[in-house]
Amino acid sequence: MESPTSPSRVSRRRFLQQSSSTLAAPAILTAAASLRAAEKADSAETLRIGLIGCGGRGTGAANQALGADYNSRLVAVADVFSDQIDTSLNSLSQKFPDRVTVDDDHRFVGLDAYQKLLNSDVDVVLLATPPGFRPVHLQATVDAGKHIFCEKPMAVDALGYHMAMAAVEQAKKKNINLVAGFCWRYSPSRREAFAQLADGAIGDVAGIFATYYGGPAKPMAEAAARTPEMSDVEWQLRNWYNFSYLSGDSIVEQAVHSIDKICWAMGDKPPVECIGTGGRQVPSPGGNIYDHFHAAYDWGDGIICNLGSRQIKGCDNQVLDVIHGTKGTLTIGKGTAPYIMGEKRWRFRGEDRNMYDVEHEALFSAIREGKVINDGDRMMLSTLVAILGREVAYTGKRITWEQILASKQDLAPDTLKWGDSFDPGPRPEPGITPFI
Repeated sequence: MESPTSPSRVSRRRFLQQSSSTLAAPAILTAAASLRAAEKADSAETLRIGLIGCGGRGTGAANQALGADYNSRLVAVADVFSDQIDTSLNSLSQKFPDRVTVDDDHRFVGLDAYQKLLNSDVDVVLLATPPGFRPVHLQATVDAGKHIFCEKPMAVDALGYHMAMAAVEQAKKKNINLVAGFCWRYSPSRREAFAQLADGAIGDVAGIFATYYGGPAKPMAEAAARTPEMSDVEWQLRNWYNFSYLSGDSIVEQAVHSIDKICWAMGDKPPVECIGTGGRQVPSPGGNIYDHFHAAYDWGDGIICNLGSRQIKGCDNQVLDVIHGTKGTLTIGKGTAPYIMGEKRWRFRGEDRNMYDVEHEALFSAIREGKVINDGDRMMLSTLVAILGREVAYTGKRITWEQILASKQDLAPDTLKWGDSFDPGPRPEPGITPFI
């Protein structure tokens, strides 16, 4: 494996300090890039795809992107681990042998690999690294003038939220397509269910109960698996899900899907405040994340939306959304047809296509047709609502929407190098860990 040594990112703190002046105007899109995007919108020219983050989700996104547009090619990949690139390309090449054409000089390895990929001749970029890197990668991709598929979540802390939100605004001004990986928004059955909701089928929303119960997504490796030459940064990246500065913890990285559906039901407006709990019931050999959360979001007018999440082996699993209204209840269960009970009875009976395919088809169709999709506002709302739920659990405090918007929390180091020693801090303790 190659040993990347370059810094991972621009200074996020410097970004925040400069935001009042720098973000007033979008980054300049070169005339050549603008012309290329316009040409492709009206032609059958091959779209060149770049993948940043070659793990399981990134490989899946590349698979769906190639399946969505049959005149596209995967031409560049970037990851911190060369073995992960090998695994990803081997899998994709078996399914798309003629359309995975990544030359050796377009296999970029290192913490700065994303920038090298963006400097290459790609048209569409898939962002699928651990989410701690997402704000910097999103900003850089918008600066480069590329169309974007951005996997969820889009930030892990308040500083990252503001950086990603600024990129969203720039993408709007530059007419860059930005499709978010909140896949349920592209599910035909869920879209029809929420259309029923918007049409008043259950009256006014009175409250929501949502669960995201499952097993551990990526369990922490035992300490014995760490070789003597492995730096803190490499070890943490190989176990990224178990460190909050890289994953955001399970409520932000995984249960954010359920939070996104709550926000959808509430008209994509923010809650007033939140209170909740969380902790770790099953010991872990390392990392600093929780294995369960409960967040009670107050949307005002007596409307409380509850989210429970758990990632513990051997427990009952359930992903369920129950939206209570003044005239009925809409129930959405993963893998089952949504239905309404109450004054109006309804069940989805149409064709429910793979939502991962649909979101990529929407992106590539928009590019081909010269249209623009920008999921930015809602994707950032759901991301920050998830961060809010984590912070009330970490601190044990009731936190308002205004407070989380004003937070200065920055979980990541200002710069990150491959061989660095870095202590991400202990697991938070409610009542002791402060809200920043």
